[in-house]
Amino acid sequence: MSLSRRTSKTPLPRLIILSAPSGAGKTTLCERLLKEFPTVQLSISTTTRPQRPNETQGVHYFFVTPDEFKAQQTAGNFAEWAEVHRNFYGSSREQIEKALTNGKHVLFDIDVQGAKSLQKAYGDRVLLIFIHPPSMKELEKRLVDRKGDSPQAIETRLRNAYNEVEWSRIFDYQILNDQLDRAYKELQSIFRKECQ
Repeated sequence: MSLSRRTSKTPLPRLIILSAPSGAGKTTLCERLLKEFPTVQLSISTTTRPQRPNETQGVHYFFVTPDEFKAQQTAGNFAEWAEVHRNFYGSSREQIEKALTNGKHVLFDIDVQGAKSLQKAYGDRVLLIFIHPPSMKELEKRLVDRKGDSPQAIETRLRNAYNEVEWSRIFDYQILNDQLDRAYKELQSIFRKECQ
């Protein structure tokens, strides 16, 4: 006699990871998904990156000093962490486990390194979705227009973007964000297929 771990047709809560080069629009797509589906909860990353004027502590990120980040890392508080664009980012293990226990899908707006780490830790429960910008030229324009980074930071982000696009082939799905409404409909369709 074989026993199934699942007693209903309801899928187990998943870790939904959206990765993209900075400026490709993944944050906007995440916000729309969260607004439409109450079963999805955002994982708020901890970072050593400087807080931008339009960002709120505990809403967009948990902003900490490098020493505070190191202490949390040493204590094993992060399910994944990575150094990206010369800053550190990490996802709270406690936050993830609490959401999954409460039956919520956990949505991540993180880089490729973090995506790979979470896939290693959580296996098949991870859904990897990569968001592509329309072009590198358009990506550069978006980064400049948002006026949140120095010219040196923008240059670093553009250099890293080429590497991130190379890694996109390991993802389950890829979405071209050339038109926001169309890209969101594609994301919506993937969510309904994989998580409902």
